[in-house]
Amino acid sequence: MKPLIGLTPLYDSEHPNLWMRDTYQDILQQSGAIPVVLSFDSDPADVAAILRRLDGIVFTGGADVNPALYGQEKKPFCGENVERRDVLEKELFQQAYARDMPIMGICRGSQFINVMLGGTLYQDILTERPNSFDHRMRDHFDEISHWVEIQHDTPLFDVVGSATFPVNSIHHQGIRGLSPYLEPMALSTDGLVESFYAPAKCCVWGIQWHPEFAFKSEPRQREIVEAFVARCA
Repeated sequence: MKPLIGLTPLYDSEHPNLWMRDTYQDILQQSGAIPVVLSFDSDPADVAAILRRLDGIVFTGGADVNPALYGQEKKPFCGENVERRDVLEKELFQQAYARDMPIMGICRGSQFINVMLGGTLYQDILTERPNSFDHRMRDHFDEISHWVEIQHDTPLFDVVGSATFPVNSIHHQGIRGLSPYLEPMALSTDGLVESFYAPAKCCVWGIQWHPEFAFKSEPRQREIVEAFVARCA
């Protein structure tokens, strides 16, 4: 049977409404899963009921994580925060992590996982780490922005089978301090953690780039999601 995988929703504050990019659903469907877009229901009992029906969770990209969650005041160069989303994802993550469910974070999602496990973020990479290159593509998100160095003896190396890997890049924030519960799986050439995993868990992976945009032009991107789906199954 195909695994059911929950997708945390994106939020449009102008209208306001919840929404989801087709690309997240496309890559999951083409990787053998059934994607389920979640609501902002953060009641602990409701979250528990939802998780009993799911086989895995993908924490998607979107608005910046509230710096208060990693012990910092919000600075002018931090982007929009969505409190309801932070509240939902905190409850989802804590319960899913305790259940040892397969979890994947993409872009903001990977940053959120790191924060939930005690890590910290750069509120803006270019401002707080000026020796870095610009990680924020403005368009053509299916194209390659830079390469990452895959760490040997990690789940990601087992999947892609090479020491370097091409990625797109659509983020202005990044991991500053990696959680002590996580280990890096990929680094950018300027030294930022681009992927990680939790060695003590069945499958907790963070991916800073966007395989859901890049998989049509770079098929190996889908192999990462296929490996995650296999863990969910």
